[in-house]
Amino acid sequence: MGSAPASEDSPAGGVYLPSGVQTAVKVLIVGHFAVGKTTFVGALSEIRPLRTEEVMTQAGALVDDLAGTKDKTTTTVALDFGRLTLNDSLVLYLFGTPGQQRFTELWQDMTRGALGALVLADTRRLGQSFDVMGVLEELGLPYAVALNDFDDASAEHDLEEVREALDLLPETPLVRCDARDRISSTHALIALVEYLLTRNAGSADDSAGSPGSVGSPGDSELEHA
Repeated sequence: MGSAPASEDSPAGGVYLPSGVQTAVKVLIVGHFAVGKTTFVGALSEIRPLRTEEVMTQAGALVDDLAGTKDKTTTTVALDFGRLTLNDSLVLYLFGTPGQQRFTELWQDMTRGALGALVLADTRRLGQSFDVMGVLEELGLPYAVALNDFDDASAEHDLEEVREALDLLPETPLVRCDARDRISSTHALIALVEYLLTRNAGSADDSAGSPGSVGSPGDSELEHA
């Protein structure tokens, strides 16, 4: 999964999409406050990502849990947006959501049209991931979980222990990643895409022969990306 080179139709160094792109796929990058969503989107985006960060104030400290985030000075207040061209006809749009609970209604709206979500989690604050996953489950949006490895995190936790702690279903992907690293972040995104393809293939098999049944937008293109 890599970005396509700039073509004659994208003279500004890849800012514009090639004219052959016909399908756009939307994926959310979600997680609790200060878990690395902005960094993740920035590591993967082939264009300069759109960011809506504002400087954190003392007033915000009264409602945001700053434990373990001593170096954080800004926070996303709307969304992060990035783009990743998978091939000549398919583009993936990444929407990073705000992590604070007071923005939940905002990113609930952002789930519209999304094929799935990648939940970033921090082993130092696993409990804060439950609200995020709960919203996704209420909305019926499939997701994978990626543990973002922070330098000051304690000893590496066994993935099966983390799976049990998060009460994840056996089929829900759980991987490790470093949101600062493009290759590591790509592997996490691939885990989500493979999961979505598996789910959609199963749904297609179940509905085979049903009048008017169709797959999710972009399924066939994702299979060949």
